[in-house]
Amino acid sequence: MDLVATPGEAGKRLDRFLAEQMPELSRARIQEWIRAGRVIVGRSPGKASQRLRGGEEIRVDPLPLKPLKAEAEAIPLDVLYEDEDLAAINKPAGLTVHAGAGITQGTLVNALLHHFGQLSGVGGDLRPGIVHRLDRMTSGVLLVAKHDRSHRGLAAQFQSRGVRKTYWALVHGDAAKPSRQGRSVTVEGVRWTRLEMPISRDPRRRVRMAAKTTGRTAQTDFRVIEKLNGYSLLEVRIATGRTHQIRVHLAAIGHPVAGDRLYGAPAEPAGLPKMDRFFLHAKEIVFRHPSSGAEMRIEAPLPPEFTALLAGLKGKK
Repeated sequence: MDLVATPGEAGKRLDRFLAEQMPELSRARIQEWIRAGRVIVGRSPGKASQRLRGGEEIRVDPLPLKPLKAEAEAIPLDVLYEDEDLAAINKPAGLTVHAGAGITQGTLVNALLHHFGQLSGVGGDLRPGIVHRLDRMTSGVLLVAKHDRSHRGLAAQFQSRGVRKTYWALVHGDAAKPSRQGRSVTVEGVRWTRLEMPISRDPRRRVRMAAKTTGRTAQTDFRVIEKLNGYSLLEVRIATGRTHQIRVHLAAIGHPVAGDRLYGAPAEPAGLPKMDRFFLHAKEIVFRHPSSGAEMRIEAPLPPEFTALLAGLKGKK
């Protein structure tokens, strides 16, 4: 298959260009072909993230089609709520939500397929039932759609910011001190600090995001629940769902999430054991049931390692 990038395609990622040229294929399958060296740009193998200049000749030598589909695996699940439309899962830290970046097994999706069998197909064969995500090392409540109608109803609420997500985060330092990046707001009689900083990919470290003057708008509200010997336990609410949003915003004001080495927290804080996760937990989600319209409020208890760390900090002299 021979293609030519037009001048109008300049600046476009190679995988996106190919996905537009071959809409019948998923981007995951196209990226598989690129990784296998089956896409040649000019005379060299292409890379998915490669930016086109316009005018390149691109040859695609497809791999034989094999199913890109998640398979069921017997992985334990903590089900907080379930009915015929949806389920709410208490995801542990360390469990990846779905396949990607070289991970094809041992994900939450694999566990969901084993536990529930049929799930919504709106997200594709690799992400059945997945309406929203949590970072691998974030624990807490996550919604799963059992069929397409439920998925679309829940997704519409996320898109319109009709879902309220509340997190608990343990951060370094005294987060009650005023920050020049934040402003005080009162919501339902409670005072919060509001952070409104756009988020974009960090150009120097592509695995990170960064709070910039330009990027996708992002809003994070937080309040201090308790001060704990050099740390602050926060309640956090987000109005947008950008990649790494809470972690990026809190690190930007000098209060990285405990254990989050990617955003500046030490792996072994003085006087504490090594942290094998970062301490961010999706504690509560409030939404409208996609069938009945009734308000749903589902809470995930803190995991043992989180409560143990809090108890240890409270016991420190």
